[in-house]
Amino acid sequence: MNNDGDVFGDGAKAHRLICGTPEQDDPPTSGGAGLDTILGGHPTTIFVSASVAFVGTKVGRELKVPHNTYIMAAAAVSSYSSTQTEARQAAQQYLNSRLTNGSTSNGAERAFTVPEINISSSFSSSLEDRKKVAAKIHDACTNSGFFHITGHGVPEETRQAILGLAKRFFKETPRSKKEALHVKNSKYFRGYEPADYTYVNPGDWEATDAAPETKEGFNWGYEAGLDPTGGDGQYRELDGEDVNGNAWPSEDDVPGFYETIRAYYGEILNLARHLFRLFALSLDLPEEYFDPMMTHPGGIARLLYYPAPNNPQPLDPATKEKEIGLGAHTDYECFTILLCSTAPGLEILSPDDKWVPAPAVDGSFIINVADFLMRWTNGVYKSTVHRVVNRTRDERFSVPFFFSINYDQVVETLPSCVSAENPSKYPPVKAGEYVLERLRATAKDM
Repeated sequence: MNNDGDVFGDGAKAHRLICGTPEQDDPPTSGGAGLDTILGGHPTTIFVSASVAFVGTKVGRELKVPHNTYIMAAAAVSSYSSTQTEARQAAQQYLNSRLTNGSTSNGAERAFTVPEINISSSFSSSLEDRKKVAAKIHDACTNSGFFHITGHGVPEETRQAILGLAKRFFKETPRSKKEALHVKNSKYFRGYEPADYTYVNPGDWEATDAAPETKEGFNWGYEAGLDPTGGDGQYRELDGEDVNGNAWPSEDDVPGFYETIRAYYGEILNLARHLFRLFALSLDLPEEYFDPMMTHPGGIARLLYYPAPNNPQPLDPATKEKEIGLGAHTDYECFTILLCSTAPGLEILSPDDKWVPAPAVDGSFIINVADFLMRWTNGVYKSTVHRVVNRTRDERFSVPFFFSINYDQVVETLPSCVSAENPSKYPPVKAGEYVLERLRATAKDM
């Protein structure tokens, strides 16, 4: 959205070419309407135009509602109720379809790759330099949905410190201290997550032959004290409540825990905001298009521990895994920034339905597209199925950061990505509630 409240922005025309929307279906850049309402207990704005209606937090100038747009506004509110269905049934159906007979290859696609992108020039004052990096991101997002970034500017000392903290927490902290932080005590799934409490693929709870997940985790989310900007004071939790949902070990139990988390999270949050501007450019949107959506963004992060398997096995398509670190899944939010220790394990499901080990690149982060970006682009960007299988005799530690928008924001297909010939595949969902429902589905008793 630009400063005049234009929902579609100056990049709409170029974006039509990416999404394949016909020229004649260009949505208007003015004449929209906004209606303040209360959704989930918090003020929300319903934006309505001649061709689209959607719900979102109020950004830019306030828009007036002509009487004849109330029906469209009501339809937008009705579409909001689809969030739970999309998070539970639709997400599971998509995953199941990919894991059974879900090849999306048409035989003419490029070789599946996980490219390395040096983003150092994206910090340049030159817009053209930033667009060149964005073009590489676009290419990766329309192919594998995964890519490495180097030249990111995050100090190696900070990266190694958080990996060291993960090892110290999982290997040295008494079990009783970790259990006191059990995620079952948090409705936001924050704190310590033992291996036997969740399946990241909810369908595995019903499967008779599902291998148990071996990972242990510690989960936390955004809070203003972790944000280098200090936040805007408007952060709300996944369910819209004005609370801090995090659960931290005491300084006595794990010395330096919070400060190490704070240092790393601050660096990654800055990087995520920078990357989101590159994603906007990659879609031929104004660079600041997503800025109003990340003033108090959801950003769940995890420390993860994968023990060495009892009997490491090579990747064999004909053999079902008997030990698995983290089952097949897609990520829920906009995109993920993953830091890994040296032990490999990440495997990506290619369009021709083959598991491909992610290559290692020293000093890099692995970035992957998640559900919100796929929904925004009507499937042009791929939220790719992946899993973790430790096939080495080494322990594996990782720190994924799942970057979301403000949880009170609604995610709906970009208007320039839909038309009569290419309707939206994805109903609108409220960001926080979608993520919370996906989390709830991973636990058997939720």
